[in-house]
Amino acid sequence: MSFNNDTIVALATPSGSGAISVIRLSGQEAISIVDSCFKSVIQNKSLAKQHTHTIHLGHIVDDSREIDEVLVSVFKNPNSYTGENVVEISCHGSTYIQQEIIQLFLRNGCRMANAGEFTLRAFLNGKLDLSQAEAVADLISSDNEASHQVAMQQMRGGFSSEIAKLREELMNFASLIELELDFSEEDVEFADRSAFKELIDRISFVLKRLMDSFAVGNVIKNGIPIAIVGEPNVGKSTLLNALLNEERAIVSEIAGTTRDTIEDEISIGGIGFRFIDTAGIRETKDVVESIGIKKTFEKIDQSQVVVYLFDSFKSIDNLKQVKIEIEKIKNKHPLKPLLIIANKIDNLNNSQTEILKKEISEVLLLSAKTGKGVEQLTESLLSLINTGALRNNETIVTNSRHYDALLKAFEEIQKVKFGLDSGLSGDLMAIDIRQALFHFGEITGEITTDDLLGNIFANFCIGK
Repeated sequence: MSFNNDTIVALATPSGSGAISVIRLSGQEAISIVDSCFKSVIQNKSLAKQHTHTIHLGHIVDDSREIDEVLVSVFKNPNSYTGENVVEISCHGSTYIQQEIIQLFLRNGCRMANAGEFTLRAFLNGKLDLSQAEAVADLISSDNEASHQVAMQQMRGGFSSEIAKLREELMNFASLIELELDFSEEDVEFADRSAFKELIDRISFVLKRLMDSFAVGNVIKNGIPIAIVGEPNVGKSTLLNALLNEERAIVSEIAGTTRDTIEDEISIGGIGFRFIDTAGIRETKDVVESIGIKKTFEKIDQSQVVVYLFDSFKSIDNLKQVKIEIEKIKNKHPLKPLLIIANKIDNLNNSQTEILKKEISEVLLLSAKTGKGVEQLTESLLSLINTGALRNNETIVTNSRHYDALLKAFEEIQKVKFGLDSGLSGDLMAIDIRQALFHFGEITGEITTDDLLGNIFANFCIGK
């Protein structure tokens, strides 16, 4: 993919007022353009003559008018983020100052950067491969410890190096297979079939492990949606408030207070959990409440985990009905983890508590009002997520594009394996090997299209 070899400029910090803002330029003329508008506190200092990775105090001026006192950071090619000349200007965070400086540079030969264009240039100049570039966007959007850890690992090249190593080994064997085709009339074998089979088995194992990690990676990246369901007035909103440690949902003794779903996200053990407080499930003639109950069933379908809450005090004499409701949820959503919570246990005596535990063995005892049992609930939620790979610092796939490419590569590798086992000719196996190499290359960016790059970098913020 080619791009205009011009100089781009953009605000690198969030828009709006703040203590400081950073304006970034990249391109062959970045240093000279800033130099023409910069007046150092040291007389006659030229930015072009300064060493790379240095910072300089001075003023941005428009002719004789001073716009702001700034710090200018200079990074000379190829030792910069983009691989080009890069300048970053730290100015005061006034939106007026930001725009004045950017407009000044636009008048002096810059153009506004497109979304993700700085990172795109880093990729095209060989500073990052494609999966590392995508990890930059994941790092920016990470909002918990786990997603940050995975993005950092990918940005450091952990995933890329694993794929690149497999691709290189497969390519070496592919070249030997291709060489055999040139000597097909002489019936010679340059590629050791037993060693090739071992390689294919090892590649299959690694690909399977990486694909399996996507289940955990997707959870880490996007969070886990959890629907809190139950009859009206059993304490669903109180539980949500206890989990969030704030008054997020309206709490009332009047049944049917929650008419719509309320969602909020918290981090537990570094994993994002998105809790959905739903309308109480019951027969009602209230039109608005009926709509809320309909949404409740929709949210259960969309959630990955269901938390069923019931009032332990009101239900202690009719636990049979609670069991019926639990079975209904299990039958309708057999694959979803279900946590059963008896709320308001602060109203029970010891004998009632024992009856409850005996009748419903998997029940969690909790008082959302006092907070008792909330910690056990969060531990139970964490136990549903297999974070072993994360703790062991293994490569975890979080990107659906990467998962799709891995899946296609795995399918081609299985075809190669079948060809080896059945004694297929080298020319037919070579076709499947080339396809597997193609899908490996899609991940790291050895093989790209303009449309692919456009789709990836369009999701970046401008200035990155």
